[in-house]
Amino acid sequence: MFDFRDHTYNSKSLTQENSPNPKSQTNSKSRPATVSVIAIDGPVASGKTAVGLSLARRLGYRVVDTGMMYRAITWLALNRGLDLEDEDALVALAEAANIELGQPGSNGSPTLKINGIDVTGELREPEVDRNVSLVSRVPGVRRAMVRRQRRLAAEGRLIMLGRDIGTVVLPDAPLKIYLDASAPVRAERRHKELAEAGIERPESEILAELEARDKMDRERHASPLKPADGAITIDTDALSLEDVIERVHEAAAAAS
Repeated sequence: MFDFRDHTYNSKSLTQENSPNPKSQTNSKSRPATVSVIAIDGPVASGKTAVGLSLARRLGYRVVDTGMMYRAITWLALNRGLDLEDEDALVALAEAANIELGQPGSNGSPTLKINGIDVTGELREPEVDRNVSLVSRVPGVRRAMVRRQRRLAAEGRLIMLGRDIGTVVLPDAPLKIYLDASAPVRAERRHKELAEAGIERPESEILAELEARDKMDRERHASPLKPADGAITIDTDALSLEDVIERVHEAAAAAS
């Protein structure tokens, strides 16, 4: 478990000089990657979480899935019956919420508690899926989350996943990756992911929601979804998980 200690983000905190002994980050399959922070962006179900978790295990890094943070605020707003059009109420909720991010457990997935409640299993529920973009598009909500995300990044040895990490949260990150995939492929992946979690939903319904969310994420005024300047874009449609991990790891080694 780690907290949101009061660190200020700056590019100096993300250099190789601040990273730990490279020997602790080596892998027999490839060169060591000593870049301190890796920012991975992309649309929903593009493979960010799977790639980030696998790469973090390989490098011994922490993972921060910022999407979980926005989903947790959405869950809390729904749980309290807030009007999701009331931006002031959502901002107040986001600023006051106590978020605890846990590193992957025995099942390989990160955990999240909000106000002391473990909501990890609730974050992929259909109602949260349908409403998270409404909450995450609110500028004040994003500002509250970004402050916390930058504090975490200042500690280094971290992979941060999201939609605006390279563009807004960590624009000076030494390595920025943008994972992309077509909507049908992403819908198929999300359908499988939900099914494995015991949530059965029609793939056509998931596809429609992904396309609607893509449109909202890309057109929102605050932190629209797009590749960051200098980001390496990887289309994951025809690639295996291991292929993508290798490409990102090679990029991390080259950026060191």
